[in-house]
Amino acid sequence: MATALLFACGQKPKQEAISYPETAKTDSFHLYWGDTVAEPYAWLENDTSAETMAWVEAQNKVTFDYLSKIPFRENLKKRLTELADYEKIGVPFIEKGKYYFFKNDGLQNQSVLYVKNSLDGEAEVLLDPNKLSEDGTVALKSIQFSRDGKYMSYAISRSGSDWEEIYVMELATKQLTSDKIEWAKFSSISWAGDGFYYSAYNAPTKGKEFSNVNEYHKIFYHKIGTTQAQDKLFYENKNFPKRFYSSSVPEEEGAIFIYEGGANLGNRLFVQDLKKAGSKVVEIASDDKYDYSVIDMIGNTFYVKTNINAPKYKLMKGDITNPKIENWVDVIPEGENVLLSAGFTNGKMLVSYDKDASVHSYIYTTDGVREKEIEFPTFGSASFSYDKKEKEIFYAFTSFTYPTTIFKYDINTNKSEEYIKPMVKFTPSDYTTEQIFYTSKDGTKVPMFLIYKNGLKKNGQNPTLLYGYGGFNVSLRPSFSTFRLPFLENGGIYVMANLRGGGEYGEEWHIAGTKMNKQNVFDDFIAAAEYLIKEKYTSSEKLAINGGSNGGLLVGAVTNQRPELFKVAIPEVGVMDMLRYHLFTIGWNWASDYGRSDESQEMYNYLKAYSPLHNIKNDGTPYPAILVTTADHDDRVVPAHSFKYAAQLQAYNTGNAPKLIRIDTKAGHGGGKPIAKVIEEEADVFGFIMWNLGMQYK
Repeated sequence: MATALLFACGQKPKQEAISYPETAKTDSFHLYWGDTVAEPYAWLENDTSAETMAWVEAQNKVTFDYLSKIPFRENLKKRLTELADYEKIGVPFIEKGKYYFFKNDGLQNQSVLYVKNSLDGEAEVLLDPNKLSEDGTVALKSIQFSRDGKYMSYAISRSGSDWEEIYVMELATKQLTSDKIEWAKFSSISWAGDGFYYSAYNAPTKGKEFSNVNEYHKIFYHKIGTTQAQDKLFYENKNFPKRFYSSSVPEEEGAIFIYEGGANLGNRLFVQDLKKAGSKVVEIASDDKYDYSVIDMIGNTFYVKTNINAPKYKLMKGDITNPKIENWVDVIPEGENVLLSAGFTNGKMLVSYDKDASVHSYIYTTDGVREKEIEFPTFGSASFSYDKKEKEIFYAFTSFTYPTTIFKYDINTNKSEEYIKPMVKFTPSDYTTEQIFYTSKDGTKVPMFLIYKNGLKKNGQNPTLLYGYGGFNVSLRPSFSTFRLPFLENGGIYVMANLRGGGEYGEEWHIAGTKMNKQNVFDDFIAAAEYLIKEKYTSSEKLAINGGSNGGLLVGAVTNQRPELFKVAIPEVGVMDMLRYHLFTIGWNWASDYGRSDESQEMYNYLKAYSPLHNIKNDGTPYPAILVTTADHDDRVVPAHSFKYAAQLQAYNTGNAPKLIRIDTKAGHGGGKPIAKVIEEEADVFGFIMWNLGMQYK
């Protein structure tokens, strides 16, 4: 039994046993390579059954009862709301001479798209996603403009799902056309001629929209003014039902490029010459261990960012008349740091690199010669908005204590000037950010960032939150979030570790955290915790860990491996069942990083050895206080992962600290979540962390 909270004003809580909801067990099991694995909670995989929904309701009742008794929870929520209530403006971008940008007044659930005729002109609302639902759970996922500037297509998702609907607006009247696309998913929208290409699946089985395996992704062409039933099937490959297909059409509409992914670490690349009548789709890069991303096409020349024979990426170019990869040549060869992006503007190239988990950007000639570096305020992240036909360049810059600020950049003088600076109710100069490099178990040097209030004493008593991800070539870089600030204001240290499995140092760094190397990720995270304790930043009694999705898997795995090292663990929307993850929605796509239990006995044994669900100790070993989070509409990492994991935690003898699960409703994997829901969740998560670390909230 875990413990609940009883409070007297001004006192620490007394403890009493939590009465967890009883979770029914069945005799279910699965066989793997002659090994029988019990699955007593397999029934929770049926997320739409009455029994599962009753279980969710019972779990949430216990969890929210616990969270409501945290004495400072409401004050924390009030501060989080106050901090989030500031005007946020996105990077302006130009389409057909007009300026577009997203803006959130502060606490709007979704940001609003505005348009103005000049940079200093008056802004008008073009699309307000907040009006698409009463509770803010319809989110705008993407927008694309037709080449002639007459139309804007946009994709929305409902309740956090990955499923998308595509609509079209006539820009002159701001009225919707009759066009509507359903069951799009992981789709680009590529305009060409009088319509656009998009990717979709067949309509799923009713009642299984958020759990069934997604198969047979296809690319369609939709002509404006027609119905979806009339859309032309442009590309499919029935030989590979579990792969993704997407398209891109460069601005000049000289070709359409097709990407096939989901089978390996990279993708295959195809092209069809749109200028040549009767041309066919041709495969031009077939080795899907590598990435191929077309960044632009000028005349017959197309430019590709790739990591083939270049783990830190390079820029190459090819000719549409002879497009196969053996004919490509280097424009910017592989360098010391990871090439992030490249594009054309003002007769030059704007190129960004990742150096020790921070963005560095440069101006190059179109022949690939570096001319100058764009100077940023500190280490951090930058994202640019520019076009090869426009002179103006904008970028957003952010760091841990540097709120996202919009700059206007002059390519001729190499000077940046602030265009929009947000007004956040905190003082950045009160905080210190440092980057250190620590040594992992096998001697690998790993970077991590630490953020804390000035005047920190290294006495081992500082509450600390360690965050990590470590997978899928995803790089973690400095960025600003108001949600961390109350934790920092009350003496906490926020730490972000750049683990192997990510992309911070290129494909070799990524591969070093995949498949049979996955334990390196856990070792890197554990070594980060040990470093923080050894250097007296904190202690095991003051250390919390957090991660989401693949990072939720990370938190679950290291908690099993080193439960004594942490006081609090927050696995969010995590991949917790490593034996069956590939059987739901698009889980099969993660096999390039994880491997699969059915591919070999060796791979099965490796996965089973760290799978969070299958390695929870049942011998009385005290576990940290654990708050699992998930959502009912998460159709990427289905909630059954978290359901089964939480049920097992509660059933096993893991000590007296609470083992709770918070299940959000009308929400998904996290994207597009309305601010009201985000604030509620952050108040619960940080309240749970701070309370169980013994912090006094001021």
